[in-house]
Amino acid sequence: MESVRVELGERSYDIIIGEGNLDSLGERSRPFGFSRAAIISNPTVFDIYGERALFSLGKSGLSCDTVLIPDGESYKDFSWCYHILSELLKNRHDRKSCLFALGGGVIGDITGFAASLYMRGISFVQIPTTLLAQVDSSVGGKTGVNHPAGKNMIGSFYQPKLVLIDTSTLKTLPQREVLCGMAEVLKYGVIKDAELFDFMERRCADLLSLKEDAVAYIVKRSCEIKADVVSEDEKESGLREILNYGHTVGHAIETETSYSKYLHGEAVAIGMCSAARLAVELGLMKHEDAERIKSVVEAYGLPSSVPSGTDINALIGHMKLDKKAVSGNIKFVLPEKIGRVKIVKGVSESTIKKALQG
Repeated sequence: MESVRVELGERSYDIIIGEGNLDSLGERSRPFGFSRAAIISNPTVFDIYGERALFSLGKSGLSCDTVLIPDGESYKDFSWCYHILSELLKNRHDRKSCLFALGGGVIGDITGFAASLYMRGISFVQIPTTLLAQVDSSVGGKTGVNHPAGKNMIGSFYQPKLVLIDTSTLKTLPQREVLCGMAEVLKYGVIKDAELFDFMERRCADLLSLKEDAVAYIVKRSCEIKADVVSEDEKESGLREILNYGHTVGHAIETETSYSKYLHGEAVAIGMCSAARLAVELGLMKHEDAERIKSVVEAYGLPSSVPSGTDINALIGHMKLDKKAVSGNIKFVLPEKIGRVKIVKGVSESTIKKALQG
């Protein structure tokens, strides 16, 4: 078992990483003194892990309700958040209740947002079951829902009480979901840790087969990097912006395709390669480094370019509405080399189009 601490003063919390951690959920929740619990999940995940979570919480003396929402990014909207809130009110949850997010990034985001709203804020615990959620979205307190105008446009910064990662849940994960998580790990390598990128490049076969030691390393290292960044800049006023590498283009692709064609990690993979090409166009990065990023992305079976036929002008329009944009001025996180990035604004639309068209 490994532990990583997110240091945020009175709101600090632990990320506990290891196999079989789900069975210790109740024991690890007891010290917080929650009055009641509600597990928020989707039917697919709950069918596999729901009983174990309920049993563990029940063994610790917590009465627990369950709220299930459909599986998929398209259901991460305010209507389903409202449904969660309505169920909590119907079952008379109070301010000492805790929500347990059992699932991937969609479940974690919407659960955290509901927790931030219910009675002006109650506790929640992240139990991420996808690789993407374990290495990225469960850590850092970004919660929210999507809007037709863009991804995560409605949300809050709201930290969990605990992140409990059971790496054995990855064994039941569809391969496509595993690959999406690898995209976020590659992101950490490009923005902050060349050694992690080297590891991903070198141990690709082991990681694709979920070899235990390799997976344990990338999960812990990713959590360490994100914890360090979040501890320094919780609300994305500076350093934390580097975590958006690949996400400016990625979110635009998700929005343009109505969250129906690409999973989040796939869109981010396209965004990372597009950002690397843009960095080359601007003279920030060597062509061979950008090609190396593209090669490793493709080695993990991830898409590396904007698909032909995509409306590039529409993508740029979505990027102008991105949360990070100011007065329509698109902000990019661009690599200078593997392991270091910089924030760039004021890029001409013609240069952006050239990079997106590959």
